[in-house]
Amino acid sequence: MRVLLVGSGGREHALAATLARSPQLAALFIAPGNPGTADIGTNVAIKADDVPALIAFARENNIDLVVPGPEAPLVAGLADACAKAEIACAGPTRAAAQLEGSKKFTKEICYAASIPTAQGEYFTNADKAITYVRERGAPIVIKADGLAAGKGVVVAQTLSEAEDAIRQMLNEGSMGDAGRHIVIEDCLEGEEVSLFAFCSGDKAVLIGAAQDHKRIGDNDTGPNTGGMGAVSPPRGFSREDQEKALDLLVRPMLHEMLRRGISFRGVIFAGLMLTKTGPQLIEYNVRFGDPEAQALLIRLTSDLLPALKALADGTLETASITFSDKAAVSLVMAAEGYPEKPVTGAVISGVDAAAALEGVQVFQAGTKTNDEGDLVVAGGRVLSVCALGDTVREARDKAYAGVKKISWKGAQWRTDIGARALES
Repeated sequence: MRVLLVGSGGREHALAATLARSPQLAALFIAPGNPGTADIGTNVAIKADDVPALIAFARENNIDLVVPGPEAPLVAGLADACAKAEIACAGPTRAAAQLEGSKKFTKEICYAASIPTAQGEYFTNADKAITYVRERGAPIVIKADGLAAGKGVVVAQTLSEAEDAIRQMLNEGSMGDAGRHIVIEDCLEGEEVSLFAFCSGDKAVLIGAAQDHKRIGDNDTGPNTGGMGAVSPPRGFSREDQEKALDLLVRPMLHEMLRRGISFRGVIFAGLMLTKTGPQLIEYNVRFGDPEAQALLIRLTSDLLPALKALADGTLETASITFSDKAAVSLVMAAEGYPEKPVTGAVISGVDAAAALEGVQVFQAGTKTNDEGDLVVAGGRVLSVCALGDTVREARDKAYAGVKKISWKGAQWRTDIGARALES
């Protein structure tokens, strides 16, 4: 098969590396890709959300399957354009991608399908929103309605923090168009986990689960980020628990979508809170997570490519998905100043030395090659250093050993990824 993978982050580098193992792969193109994916396939200078250019390239190069990585091209209608061009696409339509593109839409689906989730309300007026949070109290969660690259959520511990977030989003435009409408939710308590499944129509096939670490600082301090590291599988969330969560939180959503005339076909990434009363939905995403995908995919023992093709063709029941019993840890190394104002341009060293360690893989994200041929920082989240081990402790030790081999001016990372998952 000739495959076009869309995206440029660590998730896409991990997807590219996984797809490259398939004996069914004839050619792999990545748009736009990064220096890491260039070692696996052919990078194409097309932005991930430039849907017309992606379709034109797919037609000209006889692409058999388009694999979307990030959410933006899906919300922009990439799958719809692929269908019109009669090109298989392993992702949902624009209508189905509203599950990620609009927090308000997700709440409506949850309430209609009786899916356990936090109580929430939708606002466009800051004064009305502030009145609401004063009635509900803190802690409370403020969410930009639209896509904000994983940074559109503020878990406000005080009313003052909540009011500041509301004013910044609604009055000052801190999140751009994504934050012109907001959803305010009660704050759920418990362990947060990420659940992944291939979904088609009313069918959901479990992929697996991971636990992300969203805050920039150790002990879950500082602002939210796109994710600073992940552990798979998460402690205290067995395969049996994961299947039960699909029955409770994913399959009812698929049925409600069908009732509305929207058939979902793609990857569902459900962010869940494991509360004292059971799992509750935080949000749906319509693609693999980042950095969860990196931790999940290095555990995959089956062939991803035919599974994605079956998903695109609506023959999900034929897909084979198997994982190693080993544990995986993914550590994100970020640029100085991330997530507010990442400092770019620093030369990165030690990537090859880290990747040479047993059980360690390094996936690139915010990188580029400068005029001198050096690998340099070009974004906020720069690298994902991942490792497999018989236990979380072993995988964690290997991943941190990899991190120690890599350096650039101002590099930052959390030192406690996976600490809660260590054996007691």
